[in-house]
Amino acid sequence: MLGMSKSIFRRLLFSYLITVLVGIGVAGVLMSFFAKEYFYEAKQDELLRKAKKVNVAIQDDADMDNGLVEGIDEDTLDDLVFFDETFDTRIWVFKRSGEIIATSMQEEVFIGKSVANSIVKKVIQGQDVITELQFEGLDDPMLSVAVPWGKKDEVYGGIVLHAPIEGIERTIDQMRETILWATLFGLVLSTAMVSYLSWSISRPLKRIERTASEIGRGNYNERVHVSTTDEIADLANTINTLAEKLERVEQERRNLEQVRNDFLANVSHELRTPLTGMQGFLEALQDGLVEEEAARQKYYKVLYNETMHLNRLVDDLLDLMKLENNEITLSRFPVDPAELMNKIAFTFQPEAADKGTSIEVEAAENLPKIYADKDRLEQILNNLVKNAVKFTEQGTIRLAAEPDGEWVVITVADTGIGISQDDLNRIWERFFKVDRGRSKKNAGTGLGLAIVRELVELHEGTITVESEPEKGTDFTLRLPTVERYKQRGSNGS
Repeated sequence: MLGMSKSIFRRLLFSYLITVLVGIGVAGVLMSFFAKEYFYEAKQDELLRKAKKVNVAIQDDADMDNGLVEGIDEDTLDDLVFFDETFDTRIWVFKRSGEIIATSMQEEVFIGKSVANSIVKKVIQGQDVITELQFEGLDDPMLSVAVPWGKKDEVYGGIVLHAPIEGIERTIDQMRETILWATLFGLVLSTAMVSYLSWSISRPLKRIERTASEIGRGNYNERVHVSTTDEIADLANTINTLAEKLERVEQERRNLEQVRNDFLANVSHELRTPLTGMQGFLEALQDGLVEEEAARQKYYKVLYNETMHLNRLVDDLLDLMKLENNEITLSRFPVDPAELMNKIAFTFQPEAADKGTSIEVEAAENLPKIYADKDRLEQILNNLVKNAVKFTEQGTIRLAAEPDGEWVVITVADTGIGISQDDLNRIWERFFKVDRGRSKKNAGTGLGLAIVRELVELHEGTITVESEPEKGTDFTLRLPTVERYKQRGSNGS
């Protein structure tokens, strides 16, 4: 993780530094170029205006001889000195031949010298000339402008104004220095920002890495705690969601493993108990220990009952496996619940009578038909009534049905031993038996209610239970009517 942090820091640092250097560098070059152009143009325009003002002041002061300028008087020289001091520029006056006849400087080292012919020609033609020249006797380069000297169409010569460009260059140098300092400041700031960003990125990534490592070791209860709301937080939330799913999967796996172990243990117990009894009875019969015919018939009856118990256990196991694997297909048709309840009551009446229990059937008038698989619905009611008969003595079992909109509510209620609150949520588990102390008397597989719930859900119905010890148990079924499916079909079409 440390190496990744260094890599992130290095990449961010180089990216920011290159961006800052290129950005400020390009901006600095462009600013310097355009600023220099602007300053030069402004200075040139200023010099041109000043030169034309000088021309206006001295255009009538030329000493003429046969139409040619020979010189200028002392007053004009004083004016040139005045303009020099006022404009902070050097002024030359030259005649048409290009010879300099007056300057604004006290020392007249340039008097008698000539201006370049190219400049003289343009000025004589009435054009303004702008140039940057290095004159002999001047140490610094000067920005020079030359304008015609004269009035109207009469040109006596030209006026040259010189201004040092040292100030402009100094201003440009100061701008470049400022840009350099700004660049250095940008580099320092970028380094600080990169350090902070690298820290803010690497810290949550380290947490994510540690949590992922713990999850990889099987600690699925680990979570990433990130306070940001950026993409890293999204990654952390994704890791947390993955951990939650893995934790649920692991818990489900453990539950399934526990169910599997319990299932194997229960199946082994349910099979071993009757097989052990059958083995003992068969050995007794085989060894001739049972001589009386009545005793042998009793042994045969026990063997038969245990065989039937094993057969029911195998059937129930097969049904439950098919239900859980979605291998059972319902053949659904309209079923009359009242008719089916009367049939069930008639079937279990003898067994209930042996225990002093009565079975009552109550069906509402105009009861709608249920859309169900008749055989499977009969299996559901058989299991519920069988349990009621098994755990009810000297009591009453009531089968009732009534409409509830698009549903038919069927109730199987008894006044038997009831179910404790601790056992109430477990009755749907496979092989769970209420009142195990009486299991020998009330033999069963412990799979009946598990099958009932699966079959009810397969019919898209619901089943609930209410019970109180020593007062009885009520099972309530809600199953769809035929009308419900007709409306669903019309809505679907």
